[in-house]
Amino acid sequence: MTERILILDFGSQFTQLIARAIREANVYCEIIPFQKAFEIDDSLKGIILSGSPFSVNEEHAPSVDIAAMVKKVPVLGICYGAQLTAKCFGGRVDKSNKREYGRAKLQLKKEDTLLNGITNDSQVWMSHSDSITLLPEGFEILATTESIPVAGFRKTGTDTCSLYGIQFHPEVYHSTQGKQLLFNFLTSICGCSQNWTPASFVNETVARLKQQIGDSHVIMALSGGVDSTVAATLISKAIGDRLHGIFVDNGVLRRNEFEQVLETYHSIGLNVKGIDARQRFYSELKGKTDPEEKRKTIGKLFIDVFQEEANQVSGVQFLGQGTIYPDVIESVSVHGPSQTIKSHHNVGGLPEKMHLSLVEPLRFLFKDEVRRVGLELGIPADMINRHPFPGPGLAIRILGEVTEEKVQLLQAADDIYITGLKDRDLYNSVWQAGTILLPVKSVGVMGDERTYEYTVALRAVTSVDGMTADWAHLPYEFLADISNEIINNVRGINRVVYDISSKPPATIEWE
Repeated sequence: MTERILILDFGSQFTQLIARAIREANVYCEIIPFQKAFEIDDSLKGIILSGSPFSVNEEHAPSVDIAAMVKKVPVLGICYGAQLTAKCFGGRVDKSNKREYGRAKLQLKKEDTLLNGITNDSQVWMSHSDSITLLPEGFEILATTESIPVAGFRKTGTDTCSLYGIQFHPEVYHSTQGKQLLFNFLTSICGCSQNWTPASFVNETVARLKQQIGDSHVIMALSGGVDSTVAATLISKAIGDRLHGIFVDNGVLRRNEFEQVLETYHSIGLNVKGIDARQRFYSELKGKTDPEEKRKTIGKLFIDVFQEEANQVSGVQFLGQGTIYPDVIESVSVHGPSQTIKSHHNVGGLPEKMHLSLVEPLRFLFKDEVRRVGLELGIPADMINRHPFPGPGLAIRILGEVTEEKVQLLQAADDIYITGLKDRDLYNSVWQAGTILLPVKSVGVMGDERTYEYTVALRAVTSVDGMTADWAHLPYEFLADISNEIINNVRGINRVVYDISSKPPATIEWE
C-alpha cells in the first residue's frame, strides 16, 4: 500500500506547490477540496491544511474537523490552515493592521523536530491579512517574526498526534529553508519512508492496469506529445498489442513530425497506426478564421476520424488518455471550474459517444514527474523533453484562415527556429517555443526587388507547469541569426518579430 499525505485545499494559489514539494521528497500526496469526505486508513501518514483567500472570521469561512483528524494522524496547518487550527481550538485570530505580504525573517523561540536544520533569521514568505493574536490553551509558540507574534506553533501534550501551524508559506521559492521544514514534517513527524519513485510508480501502475483492463483491448489517440506517449507506454507494458494507438496527421503538425513520431513509436514497441487525414482537415478548415471555431472544427473532425478507425478494432472496452494531475485538480477546485479562456485541446465526448471506460495512468502525476517516468520506461530523451504542443497544432499559430500553403510556410519557418534552439543548446532552457504566422503582409526589399510578404512572430517562454509563464530572454545574436535564416530561406516571409509578452496577461499561444 502506497504511503500518502493528504492536502486539504482551501483555495490557495500555492496548493499545487505544496504537492510538488512533497513529491520531490519522494512521498506520494493528493490534493482534495476541503469539503470532500475522505477515509483515514493505514496508508495515510499525515494531513496538510492549505492556505486560502478567505478569512477564518468570515461567516461562511471554510472549516474542517481538525480535532478528529489529529486523533489519528499528524496535521500541519499552513497560513489559513494555521489560523483555522488556532481558532478551532479556542484561540484568537484578528485582522492585521496591514496586510503582510512578502519576505520576513523567522525568529526561532523553541527547539522542535519540525524546525530541525532551520536557522535563526531564515527567510520566509508571508501572504496573509489576518494574524493569530492568542494561542489556545495547550499550545506553544515555536517561532515569530518582527511583525507577527505567532509565526509557528504546536499543540503540547501526548493525547493526540502531532499538530502544528505555521503562518508562512514553506512551499514557495522565497522561503529559503521551507522544503527542509516540509521534509521534517514528512519524515520525522509523519514517518514517511520516501519510497515513491519513478520505478515504484511504474511497477504499481502496470500491476494496477493489468487488473483494471483484464483481457480487454484499449484504444488510444496519440499526439506525439509527452503525456500520451508515456501513458501509452505504461498501458502497452501492461497489455502489449491489445493497446491500439491511433496517430492522426491533421495537416497542422510540425514539419516531418508525422513520419518521425511514427518511427519512434514503432522503435519502442507501441502498436500504433498512422492516419493521413490532411486533406480532410484542410477542407473543413476552409474559410474559418475564428480561433474557437478552428479549435472545435479540428476537435470534431478528429473524433470522426478516430471513431472510424476505432470501429475497425474489436474487443475494445477502454479509452486510454494522457490526463495529468493539474487537469484533475482544476476540475475539482474549491471554487468550481475556472472560466474558460480557450477550449481545451483534449478530446471531449469520446467516452460518452463510444461507451468506453477511461484508462488514465498519469492521472496523479505532474508534468515533470511524467517526464521522469518516461525516462524510467526507456522512452528516448528527445521525445520526453519535447516542448508542449497544442492539440490544434499550427492551426492556432496561423492567425486567420488555415490553408495548405500557409501551413507549409509556417512549417518551414518553425523548423528553422526549433532546429536553431536545439543546435545552440537553448531548447531545454525554455518551456515552450513556436512560430506564429501573422495575417499581415509588409513591404520589404531583397536585392533590388520590392517584396510584400508575411510576418512571423517567434515565441519562447519559461515556466514550470504552463499555468504562468515569462517570455524567454533569448540572446539577441541568436534571434538575429534565426531572423536572417528564415527570411533568406523561406520565400513568402520577409519580416520576423519576437513576442515579449508574459502569461498573464497574455496566453502562451496567440489563439
